[in-house]
Amino acid sequence: MEEEQFFKTPEKKKKAIGLIHKVYLAQLKNSRKYLASTKTKSEVRGGGKKPWRQKGTGNARAGSSRSPLWVGGGVIFGPKPRLVNKKINKKERRLAILSALYLKKQQLTFIEENLFEEFNTIKTKKILDFIKNLGFNSEEKILFVLTKPNQKFWLASRNLKNIEVTSATSLNIKQLLKTNKIILSNTGLQLINLTYGKAYT
Repeated sequence: MEEEQFFKTPEKKKKAIGLIHKVYLAQLKNSRKYLASTKTKSEVRGGGKKPWRQKGTGNARAGSSRSPLWVGGGVIFGPKPRLVNKKINKKERRLAILSALYLKKQQLTFIEENLFEEFNTIKTKKILDFIKNLGFNSEEKILFVLTKPNQKFWLASRNLKNIEVTSATSLNIKQLLKTNKIILSNTGLQLINLTYGKAYT
């Protein structure tokens, strides 16, 4: 990734940071679950019988004891479970990911691709030893970017709260921004450029 490809001027860099912020907020919004739920008048149990006759009692008219005006009644305009989908253009998302990766270039560490391929055991200790041999601390937030999915590598690392594993074709802004170290291979970087570099075509 050459600098000329990204931030030709300070204004370009400012726009790129703004785009990263936009995509990040959209990802947060889309990942949120709106599960709060209340019952309307028609959903609350009971209230089928008219509480008192229409006229002659001196009370206000009432057709159901489950009216929103009554204690134990339904809720007017209460929250319901819903889906929220904030759309982000593909080119914007690709450019934001590449820009975020470039801003993190000081935190990139390249290793040989065969080190990922040779990992064939589901042992968390192996991941800790792997990180230690690279000279890192497991207390740091570390993101492993694999060229292709490796289930054993992922299973071995999922008990470590500061370690995340993803593939070069499945990067997202939140992972890139939250991590302190990014470990990948040159092959992985080429695949990232091939996947997300379409933003420049």
